[in-house]
This record gives sequence, C-alpha cells and structure tokens, in this order.
Amino acid sequence: MDLNSDLGEGFGVWRLGDDDALLTIVTSANVACGFHAGDPPTMRRVSARAGERGVRVGAQVSYRDLAGFGRRRIDVPVAELVDELRYQIGALGAFGPVVYVKPHGALYNTAAVDPGHASAVVMAAAASGELPVLCQPGSVLAGLAAERGLRVVAEGFADRGYLPDGRLVPRSEPGALVTDVAAVTARAVRMAVDGVVEAIDGTVIPMPIESLCVHGDTPGAVDMARAVRAALTDAGVPVRAFV
Repeated sequence: MDLNSDLGEGFGVWRLGDDDALLTIVTSANVACGFHAGDPPTMRRVSARAGERGVRVGAQVSYRDLAGFGRRRIDVPVAELVDELRYQIGALGAFGPVVYVKPHGALYNTAAVDPGHASAVVMAAAASGELPVLCQPGSVLAGLAAERGLRVVAEGFADRGYLPDGRLVPRSEPGALVTDVAAVTARAVRMAVDGVVEAIDGTVIPMPIESLCVHGDTPGAVDMARAVRAALTDAGVPVRAFV
C-alpha cells in the first residue's frame, strides 16, 4: 500500500504542515504547484528532500485559486484548464522528476463527476509523459484515464468522511474530517485489507485502493501518518510507493 500526503502547501512566508517530518513517513508526496499553494522555493525544497528520502513526487494540480486554497470550483473552459494543468506539472518538473498527477480540492471533487474537467486532467497527464493519475476508484476521472490508457491509481482517504455513494463529504458539512487517530488507523487498515470503508450513515461501501492519503494540513497530521503506517505494518500490509 502506498501512503501519500499533500505537501509543499506553504506560500512565501506561510508554512502549512510539517513537510520534513511527513517525508520520513509517506512514500508519495503530492506537491502543490503554485495555483492553490506552493511557490518555486517550496517546490524546489520539497522535491529535493523527497528525492533524498526516496519519496515519489506527484504534481498536485488545482484550479487557479490561491485565495481559496483551490477549494472553490471554477468554471474554466476545458482547453484553458488543460493548459493550466500542463503549466503546473511543468513548473514542478523543473525541480525534479514528476511521476504522477493528483488533482487537488475542488478540482478533485469536480473531476470525479464532471466529464469535461476530468478529461482536462487526463489530457494534461497524457501530454506530460503519460503520467499515472491518482484519483477515487469508480470516478469519472478514473474511467476516462483508463480509457486513455493511463495508469489509474485508486486512492482512499483515511481522514475524510465518505457519502454512501462513495463521494467525499464536502468540507463545509459535518463529518467531512476524521481527526481521531484510532478511527483513522482503523479505517486505513480496513481499506487496505478488506477494500471497504464505512460511510457517515454507517453504510459499508467498496473502496479497493492502491494508495492511502493522510492530509498534511489535518490537525496532528504527522502523528496520524505515523500511526497509520505503523498500523498497516502491524496488519501485514507492506508500505511502499505505487511507482
């Protein structure tokens, strides 16, 4: 099982999360590319330290929404969105190898259900070297990426709530975040071993995944990620990068 986290989400004098500590725990780093967070020095620093630790780097691409941290859907034309996503992947690639793509925030949720914006992610990943796409299993994005011949890496969230239809609970609603460490580790192991997760209404839904995400900006993210990795190891699940 791959263990990933969103890193490089500072900007200028801002610092969000403990990138250095998380890079000692995770196997893949979704690095912000400047449109929702991140800047060139941050991208360079995180890419370099990830390389030193053998952590794979992916481009965490977003709508152009620095003020909203990429959590607001923007109705940008598909062709323009493709250009903006390719731009972000290329910017991160200036500082080291980029081996996959993962949408961030509102783009992640939109691409899960919207064929237009999902196709933009697919076209950008394909044009940037046929990069694998990290996304929700069963999503529109997963289907279009597979049709295009890209590798689809199914992702689950140990620290996010799920709706009964498999979508993530919007962050504006109760149950969006799971912050109890014991609950997060139990959910992580259940997804990794049994391929299921419990939705907020108690429904058990299929969640066959190759990668688990622990958000870098979740309260106590470092301790949570460390506990998840230990729990996976204790359950006999090898923790390693998917690529």
